[in-house]
Amino acid sequence: MTIAPELQFSLLTEPIIGYRRAGDGQTVDASLPELFVALAADEVRDYPALRPHQRHPWHAFLVQLAAIALHKAERTAVLQTAQEWRDALLALTPDDPDGAAWCLVSPPNRPALLQAAVVGGSFSEWKSEAYAADEIDMLVTSKNHDLKGSRARRSQPEDWLFALLSLQTQEGFLGAGNYGISRMNGGFASKPGVGVAAVGLPGARWARDIAALLARRDRTVEAHGLQDEGGLALVWLAPWDGLGSLSFAKLDPFYIEICRRIRLKSTGGLITAVGTGSKAARVAAKELNGLTGDAWTPIDVEGGKALTITSNGFNYKLVSELMFGGKYQPPTAHNLDQPVSGSSLIFITQGITRGQGKTEGYHERRVPISPKVRGFLITNQKAMLERIAGRRIADIGEVRKLLWLALAVLFANGNAGDNTEGNKTKANKFSAPFELAEDARFFDDLNEEMEATDPAAQRLQWLLGLVDRAEAILKTAFDAGPRSGVQKYRAQSAALTRFHGGLRSDKFPIADLVNYYRQQTIKRQEETSDHA
Repeated sequence: MTIAPELQFSLLTEPIIGYRRAGDGQTVDASLPELFVALAADEVRDYPALRPHQRHPWHAFLVQLAAIALHKAERTAVLQTAQEWRDALLALTPDDPDGAAWCLVSPPNRPALLQAAVVGGSFSEWKSEAYAADEIDMLVTSKNHDLKGSRARRSQPEDWLFALLSLQTQEGFLGAGNYGISRMNGGFASKPGVGVAAVGLPGARWARDIAALLARRDRTVEAHGLQDEGGLALVWLAPWDGLGSLSFAKLDPFYIEICRRIRLKSTGGLITAVGTGSKAARVAAKELNGLTGDAWTPIDVEGGKALTITSNGFNYKLVSELMFGGKYQPPTAHNLDQPVSGSSLIFITQGITRGQGKTEGYHERRVPISPKVRGFLITNQKAMLERIAGRRIADIGEVRKLLWLALAVLFANGNAGDNTEGNKTKANKFSAPFELAEDARFFDDLNEEMEATDPAAQRLQWLLGLVDRAEAILKTAFDAGPRSGVQKYRAQSAALTRFHGGLRSDKFPIADLVNYYRQQTIKRQEETSDHA
């Protein structure tokens, strides 16, 4: 196809996207159709220019776009050649046969990639300018400390592509005129990326998710009142005057949205951006609470809203609930039914915690799914897994509580009732790392119990290790406790007594530990009696 001079940086024909090739690690520059061919062959290792918080938007974009093109072409299997993909993508923009809608830069009265045509044909009065790609990215950081803005002054076209995609598909509300996306629960919420993938390269996950979207398309249409045929799939194709919103019911179930009025322009081959506000959100979906059929968003069933990531991120409690619990309806990409050829599966969670005018961290977690756990999940034994995981979560909480009480005794110089604010603060400081460490190893330990031939024995070993790790933290805190003579030893002894006494108390909720230590005590008493 021939690209007009005013159209620049076409994803259909120009090698804008850089990826590292599997095997030799060489960097390859590819057009979008060429990248699809490489993904289908599972030849892509990673994308060197892609920043961590852009990973899910990029994956979702590649999956949704391929699924839209395949559905339009009445195909289910991925295409094999770059020309086939180029034709399939161009067929999605019949009003722009020259490929303007796939270019980063096009005349303002024409659509450009992820950029709606400007009604009136001019953005000369738009005031918001950006000269670096990261200036338009969705990240807002406290006092510009977490991730510096406006650093990418030598931005390449792919930097602008990734930043534009991040803005248009995961940004929220940032004051009057700056509305967020439809695919999350409110303007200050977050867009999660939750799914399942085979261990390996991104191409396998891409193909797996495409198949999942196509297989569940009819259900998504029915559940959310979207258009089976003829719906708007590429939201940037509709001109936007900034005054009105698009009807959600007129969209395709795989729709790729935009949320901001922004245009890229090029001077001497260097890209800059200009933007302006809008009077309304691009998609009218405020009342939906994020229930849009997004393939990677779990739904809080009772609350009737999409998952929002808090500052705690994907901790072991939330991930356990997402994997095993009944609170959240799994998204389309949380698909365990497809066969796995020679690879184990991982559960992937990604997303940024957003707040009012700030972000509170990017969170990503990858949890191995053992073959036995996958079998339990496929055969609808989630309740059993939820019970086991929930019991472990409760056990960690009880041991942490006991550790905290022992630490409080230590910092009170051995006086159990002396819980001043200073002592509480110190106890919190030293007990918090215990739970963080258990969070990091939680699912590896859980898989060991699931795969064990004697789960009860494996559970007991885990509990004893839990106690040992808590006691190690208590002893580490000795250096921060009383330092002088008798007081020092009195405090340390009292803290250890409180810790070990609690483990043997009738009131301690973990019966397996109480019974174990009682048996150990009886055994030692019997051995002492025999020696006497």
